[in-house]
Amino acid sequence: MARKAKFDYDLIVIGSGSAGNTSALLTAHAGKKVALIEANEFGGESSNWGDIPTSAVLQVAHLYDEIKRGAKFGLRSSMLSYNYPSLFAWRDKVAKRTGASDSKKYYQKQGIDTFNGLAHFLSPNEITVNRTHLTAENFVIATGSHFVSPDFLGIDTIDYLTPKTIFEQKRLPKSLFIVGGSSMAVEYAQAFATFGTKVYISEVSSRLLPDEDQEVGELMEKLLETDKGVTCLTQSQVTRVEQRGLGVKVSFNRGGVTKTVQVDQLLTTTNRTPSTDLGLENASVRYNSTGIEVNEYLQTSARHIYAAGTVIDNNQPTNVILQQGQVAAHNILRKEKIKPQYHASPRITYTHPEIASVGLTENDCIKRDLHVSTALTPLSMIPRSNTSDFTDGFVKLIADKKGQLLGATIVAPHAGEMIHELTLAIHHNMNVKDVASAPHAFLSWSEAVRLAANKLA
Repeated sequence: MARKAKFDYDLIVIGSGSAGNTSALLTAHAGKKVALIEANEFGGESSNWGDIPTSAVLQVAHLYDEIKRGAKFGLRSSMLSYNYPSLFAWRDKVAKRTGASDSKKYYQKQGIDTFNGLAHFLSPNEITVNRTHLTAENFVIATGSHFVSPDFLGIDTIDYLTPKTIFEQKRLPKSLFIVGGSSMAVEYAQAFATFGTKVYISEVSSRLLPDEDQEVGELMEKLLETDKGVTCLTQSQVTRVEQRGLGVKVSFNRGGVTKTVQVDQLLTTTNRTPSTDLGLENASVRYNSTGIEVNEYLQTSARHIYAAGTVIDNNQPTNVILQQGQVAAHNILRKEKIKPQYHASPRITYTHPEIASVGLTENDCIKRDLHVSTALTPLSMIPRSNTSDFTDGFVKLIADKKGQLLGATIVAPHAGEMIHELTLAIHHNMNVKDVASAPHAFLSWSEAVRLAANKLA
C-alpha cells in the first residue's frame, strides 16, 4: 500500500508575477509538485500593466517625438499626428502577446495546479484559498505590492490615477499633475508631454530621480522643461486636492509658500505598500510596514517559507525580482543555499535619452565613506553625437583608488543596451583599465564609455 504524502504539494507559490512565476516553473521542472495561487490577473504587474505594456507606450512616444524632429534632417514631418485609441490598442496587444492572459493554461501544461483567489495562512504549512485547504512543505510568497491612498487632504473626494490605471483613460488629459519624481514618474511625464498634455511633476527632494546621481536629475529636469514644457516642482509637497468641476485643484507647499494649480487629472506614483494581508501571523512570518523580513537566502522567520519581489522591498527592478525567484527555487530544491547578487544589477529609465545605471552612485560612496575617483564624458565628445545631432547626455564612471569600477551611469540613446558592458565589468570586479583597453566600434555611442574609462585609467 502506497504511503500517503505528508503534504498536498512540495511547494505552493503565492503570486504569479516575475518572482512567483520563476519559482513555480523552476521547481515544477525539477519534478516537484507545485501549486500557484493568484489573487488578480495571472502574470502579475510586469506583464499586465507594468514594464511591458508601459514600455510599449513609451516606445510609441519616442518614435512620435523622433519623427517630429525629422524636419531638421530634411524630412517633411510637420503634419504628423496620432490616434489615441489606436495607441492604447497597441499597448493592449503587446500585453496580450506576453501570454499573461493565457498563462493559467500554460502553467497547467507544466504540471502546476493553479488557483485564482486570496490565499490565507491557517498554520505554517496550511493555507486556504476559495474555502479550499491546501498544505505544502515549502512556500514562496511573491504577492508584490499595491497602491494605497496618499495622505493629502481631500484625496478621498477625487478620482485620482495610479500607474495601474493611468493608461485606462479613453482620452488624453489636457493637463496632468504627477506626484513623485521617480523613474516611473519621469517616464510618464515625458510620454504625456510628448503627446501634448501639459504636465506638472512634483518631488519632495531637491531634484528629480533622487536615487540617481545628481547630474542625472539635473539634466532630465532641464530636458523636460525646455523640450517638453513640463513644469518641474522640486522641493514641493502636495498638501491638498479638491474636485473643481471636471478637474482637480492641487495645492502644494514650495519654499514655505502654498501654491495651487488646476489640472484635468492627478497621477500619484508614490504610496505603494507590500501586499502582506495573508494571515502571516498564523505562519509565524515576521513583517512590518516595509514588507516581509527575510534573511540573505530569502527565508522568512519561518525557514520553509521564502519571500521575493516587492513584498520584501518596493524599490526593486524586475530583473532583480526575477533573480530572487530563481534564488528562492534553488534554495528550496538544494541543500547548498545561494544569495541574490545585488551589487551589479542594472537600472533603466525609459526616457529619451535613456538613463541606465549600475553599482554604486556617488551618494552611495559618500554614505559608505569610500574614497573614489569619478570621470564624466559628455556625449558631445564623440563623433556619433555629431551624425545624430544629439548631445544631451553623458557617461559617468566611479572607481576606487585602485581603479576597480564601483558604479556607472549612462544618459544616452540606447543607454539600456550600453550599460551591460559596465555591468559585466562591475560583476567581475574589473579595473577601469580593462574597460578602456577594450576596442569600441567607431561611431557608436559606446565610445563615450571608452573615453570615460580612459580618464580614470
